[in-house]
Amino acid sequence: MAAPARPRPVLGIAGLLQPHWKAMSVAFVAVGGEAAASLLEPWPLKVVLDYVLQGRPLPPWLAPVVAWTGAGPVGILNFAVVAVAVIAVLGAASSYLNTFLTTRAGQWVMHDLRRTLYHHIHRLSLAEHDATRTGDLIGRVTSDIDSVQDFVTSALLGILSNLLTLAGIVGVMLYLNWRFTLISLSIAPVLFLLVFFLTRRIKKASRAVRAQESELVSIVEEVFSSIRVVKAFAREDYEEQRFEQQSLANVDTALRARSLKMKLLPAVDILVAAGTCLMLAYGARLVMGGTLSAGALVVFLLYLGKMYKPMRDLSKMTDTVSKASVGFERIREVLETEGGVRDHRHARRAPSFTGAIAFEGVSFGYDPAALILSDVSLTIEPGQVAAFVGPTGSGKTTIINLLARFYDPVSGTVRIDGTDIRDYTLRSLRDQISFVLQDTLLFRAPIWQNIAYGRPEASREEIIAAATLANAAEFIDAMPDGYDTMVGERGVTLSGGQRQRIAIARAVIRHSPILILDEPTSGLDAQSEQVVFEALARVMKDKTTIVIAHHLATILTADVIFVVKDSHIVERGTHAELLAAKGVYAELYQIQNGEPTAA
Repeated sequence: MAAPARPRPVLGIAGLLQPHWKAMSVAFVAVGGEAAASLLEPWPLKVVLDYVLQGRPLPPWLAPVVAWTGAGPVGILNFAVVAVAVIAVLGAASSYLNTFLTTRAGQWVMHDLRRTLYHHIHRLSLAEHDATRTGDLIGRVTSDIDSVQDFVTSALLGILSNLLTLAGIVGVMLYLNWRFTLISLSIAPVLFLLVFFLTRRIKKASRAVRAQESELVSIVEEVFSSIRVVKAFAREDYEEQRFEQQSLANVDTALRARSLKMKLLPAVDILVAAGTCLMLAYGARLVMGGTLSAGALVVFLLYLGKMYKPMRDLSKMTDTVSKASVGFERIREVLETEGGVRDHRHARRAPSFTGAIAFEGVSFGYDPAALILSDVSLTIEPGQVAAFVGPTGSGKTTIINLLARFYDPVSGTVRIDGTDIRDYTLRSLRDQISFVLQDTLLFRAPIWQNIAYGRPEASREEIIAAATLANAAEFIDAMPDGYDTMVGERGVTLSGGQRQRIAIARAVIRHSPILILDEPTSGLDAQSEQVVFEALARVMKDKTTIVIAHHLATILTADVIFVVKDSHIVERGTHAELLAAKGVYAELYQIQNGEPTAA
C-alpha cells in the first residue's frame, strides 16, 4: 500500500486555502452576488414611491426596462414586484452557494491543518515532547484548529462580503447626495477606532483563555491516564479540588474576556443610533425643502441600516477573528518548532544491519549542563548479548535511547556496522531495532493488531507464528475471541506477563537484527518470568541483543556485561570475569544474592 502523501507545510491563510481555490473562487463570486442583491434591495421601493405614487417621469435609462412589464403606473408596479422577487432569488442563491462552499472549504482546511500538525508533532523528538504537556498539544490539535475552521467558515468571506456591501452602499449614497452621505458617515472614524482598540484587548484576552483551557485539558489528560495511581492512593478528592481550582481560573479568565466582547456591540449600537438620528433629522428637512424626494430619503434610510449592519457584523466578527488568530499563532508555534533529532539533508536509507554497535566518546545530558553519560566508549559484536547494569539513574536507559536516536549525543558518535547512525534516515534505522520495554504499552485494538503494530503488513500466519514463539499463543487461543479479542486501553485487561509476551511477539514479527530489552521481566511473578525467559531465549537467537537489567540473575549468560556508574562505563566483561575482579558488579551480585560484602 502506498504511503500517504506528506502533508503540505502551512504558510498562512493563503497556504491553507490554496488547495481549495476553485471552491473559494466560486464562493467569492457568490459574495459579489450577495453584495449586489443587498445594494439593489431598496430600489424597487424607490421606484414605487417616486414613479407610481408621486407620478414622476421615468429616467430614460429605466423606461425601456420597465416596458417589458407593461405601460403606465401598473407596468411600473409590476416591474417593481418582479425586481423584488429577482433580487430576493439572487440574494438567497448567492447566500446558499457562499455558505455551502465556505463550510466545505472550512472542513477541508481543518482536515489539512490537523493532518499537518499531527504529522509535525510525530516528527518532533522526545526532547520536545518531554518539554510539552500532552494536554496542551491536544488543545492545539482540536480547539485551536476548530477556531481556524470557524474563521474560514463564518468570518473570512463574511468580512469580504461586508466590506464589498459597505463600499457599494457608500458609493451609491455619494452618487445620490454626497453631503447627506458625509453626515451619515460622520460616526465611522469613531466606530473604527473603537473596534480597533477593543479588538486588540479582546485578542489578548482570548490568548489567556486558550492558555487556561490548555492547562485544564492537560490536568484532565494527566489524571485520566493515571487513574489507577489516583485510586490506589485515594486521591480522588485532591484531584477534584485541583480540577475545580483550574476550572474556576478558566471561568474567571473567560468572563474577563467576555466582558470586553460584551462592551463592543452596545457601543457600536449607540454610535449607529447617533448616526441614524443625524441622518433622519437632516434628511427630513431636505424633503420638506423640496431638495430631496421621499423615495430618495427612504433609500438613504434603508441604505443607512444596511451600511451600519456590516459595521455591526464586522464588530461581532472580532471575537471569531481573535480566537482564530490566537489559535493559528499557537499552531504556528508547534509547526515552527524544529525537531532536535531529524533526518539530515544527506541521510540515506540504512542497509540491512549485521548488528555491530560502537559508542565512541559519547557524552549526553537531557540538560547539557548536567551530563548523564560522559565519554562513554564501548563495542558490541554482531550476534552478541550485551547487558548493562548499574545503579538507578546511572544512564543505562539513556544508552539505548541514543542507539535508537531518540536523542542525539552532546558529543561523540554512535555507530552501527561502522557508520554513524546520523547518516541514516530515522525510519530505516528504527525499522531494524525491536524493543521489549519494562512498561509495555498496548493500544485499544485487537490482539492481532497489537502484535502486528510494528509491521502492519504481516499475515495472519506470521502473527500466529510470532505469538507462538513468544509463548503467547496458548493464552490468546483461550480467550473468547482469540486474536480478535479487544485489548483495553494501555493493555489494562491483560496481566503483566500477558502484556509482556505480546510485546515480545511484537518485537519478533519485525525480524530486526537488533533487539533491545529494557527490564523485560520487571514486576512479573516467578512463573510468568520463567515463561517470558523461555520466549526471550528463542527471540534473541542470531540477534545483537542489548539487555538492561537490575536482576543480575537474568544476564549470567550474557557475552559481555557493562557496568555503568557515575556517567561512565566502569567495568566490562563476562559474569565470571566481573566476579573475579571483585569490583562494582561483584558487590551488586553479592547484595542481590544475600552474600556478605567485603568490609
